[in-house]
Amino acid sequence: MIRNIKAIIPGIATSDGAGVKLHRSLGGQQQVRLDPFLMLDEFSSNDPNDYVAGFPAHPHRGFETVTYMLEGHMLHEDHLGNQGHLKTGGVQWMTAGRGIIHSEMPQQARGAMRGFQLWINLPAKEKMKPAGYQDIQAEEIPKTSLANGGSVKVIAGSYEDRDKRVAGPIQGITTTPVFLDVHLPPNTEFEYCIAKELNAFVYIYEGGLEIGDPMRAVPKQAAIVLGDGDLFKAKAGAEGAQFIVLAALPLHEPIVQYGPFVMNTRAEIEQAIDDYQNNRFVVS
Repeated sequence: MIRNIKAIIPGIATSDGAGVKLHRSLGGQQQVRLDPFLMLDEFSSNDPNDYVAGFPAHPHRGFETVTYMLEGHMLHEDHLGNQGHLKTGGVQWMTAGRGIIHSEMPQQARGAMRGFQLWINLPAKEKMKPAGYQDIQAEEIPKTSLANGGSVKVIAGSYEDRDKRVAGPIQGITTTPVFLDVHLPPNTEFEYCIAKELNAFVYIYEGGLEIGDPMRAVPKQAAIVLGDGDLFKAKAGAEGAQFIVLAALPLHEPIVQYGPFVMNTRAEIEQAIDDYQNNRFVVS
């Protein structure tokens, strides 16, 4: 069964951190989420005034953040003493768990800064697990060539094509996330089997794309939520297409969010605020 378009969530121009300009689709409005995905930001600018102030130290609890850098260089530092350089083509997969205070600061004064940050919810039983993160360099992310001249980078989950299975570096997470970056030449087609139990969406960041059966054109800078089914079908437009495919197992749990804290009850949010304000948050 082909997954057709269920909803289109346009990206809203906003800013975060110390004034970094971005477009926020999922999470741009209250309750506009796709379980277990909480938020998706795209940042993209050649103007350093749009990004140079970065994201100074701030806390998180109860979810995971995924930063995928298309272009640029960010430095991650956190209260646990971790430090990591996120460069063009690389990914940072951070589990905030019971609490982390970190910063993400640009290491460039000019040029392009472009990429995505995704928030993925943690199940209730894992929200207070120890914090941790993985820095994945570009060369550690497998890329497979398609018969039509396109390519697929596999960040999380796996991709199967022509009797070949390619697994990404992120595995073993409860929500079994899939994260693909797909590049298609002009007027070529793409198919990908997505397990029917997963929620899924697509985000086009270059070119044009049609999705479903019958094919329907979709906009850039928007989360294209896919409906029920087990097969994703798409066709690139005359300029080709570059897009990310995201899918994961829904948690079906209550969500209470207060800024950078995402828990299951109001009492847990109040505890997170109290822990942070009284320096109990930073216990490693």
